[in-house]
Amino acid sequence: MPNQNAGNHTLLTEFVLAGLSSRPELQHLLFFTICFIYSMTLIGNLLICTVTVHPTLQMPMYFFLRVLAFLDISTASVVVPKMLVNLLSEDRSISYLGCVTQLYCVVFLAATEWYLLAAMAYDRYVAVCWPLRYAAIMSSRACLALVLLSCCSGQVVSVLQTAWVFTLSLCGPRRINYFFCDIPPLLVLSCTDTSLYERQLISATVLVIFTPFCLILLSYACIISSILKISSAESRHKAFSTCSSHLTVVTLYCASGTLIYLQPKSSKDAKKILALIYTTVIPTLNPLIYSLRNKEVKEVLIRGLHVLLCLFSSLLLIKKYFTSFRALCFSFKVWGK
Repeated sequence: MPNQNAGNHTLLTEFVLAGLSSRPELQHLLFFTICFIYSMTLIGNLLICTVTVHPTLQMPMYFFLRVLAFLDISTASVVVPKMLVNLLSEDRSISYLGCVTQLYCVVFLAATEWYLLAAMAYDRYVAVCWPLRYAAIMSSRACLALVLLSCCSGQVVSVLQTAWVFTLSLCGPRRINYFFCDIPPLLVLSCTDTSLYERQLISATVLVIFTPFCLILLSYACIISSILKISSAESRHKAFSTCSSHLTVVTLYCASGTLIYLQPKSSKDAKKILALIYTTVIPTLNPLIYSLRNKEVKEVLIRGLHVLLCLFSSLLLIKKYFTSFRALCFSFKVWGK
């Protein structure tokens, strides 16, 4: 339905982001909490990107995991810095072009990540169901093609969704009851009938979320069928453990993404919390989920931390000997005088 508060239908050239909370006493607490979460996101995902280039982890699964970590860093970086600035600033405005850019990036990264999760499910399917042909099927060229296909799919979805939103007449009020530019809160600002677009958005949500989700379910149906045929309980547990991390991440993304976009006109606080989880918390959890459940990643990470600890200890020892040497030289100098 058209926005009843459109007034004289003056088209907007900038927007004001309401943020997470309007209570001034919470702003600093939210700033330090989100800043800590964002720091953990950067550290955790950069560690995943660094660890997975180790020679012992040159497998398709770790290649996809490295791409996923990069997407998580990008998703958080598109939303969180602006949110942190707004928490400490009175001016929470964002330009029209800035809002377009932010929406495009958020949709592109979210859609790309979903298609990537489907590619990762296919990788697990081949690993469990076709282990002897795994290296041939999941070659480096095939892995790169799957990532590029995910990016191209995300690009198409993002361009269409962003173009459709900003072809609507957005005429006020210019205050967005959200902490970043997203589709549901922008629809509230429209002074034209958005019922057709809402139906299109729900269809797109089904296409973007449920199509990859159905592919993931199909992959895991085949995986579970193959695992149940394994006679050894230990082998069954090992086969399933390689998929549990991916299943956990898929569940988190599907739950939050579906609840946000299937009711596009709702702008309640609950939807803000879901969006915060989707853009800030989940990118922090992904490195923990994959590293804590993956023996190879943990081993490489522990070895890397051990090397860093040894290097740090060596530097402290060198500093100690250098300080002692300087003190000895000073003593000789004083004695000579």
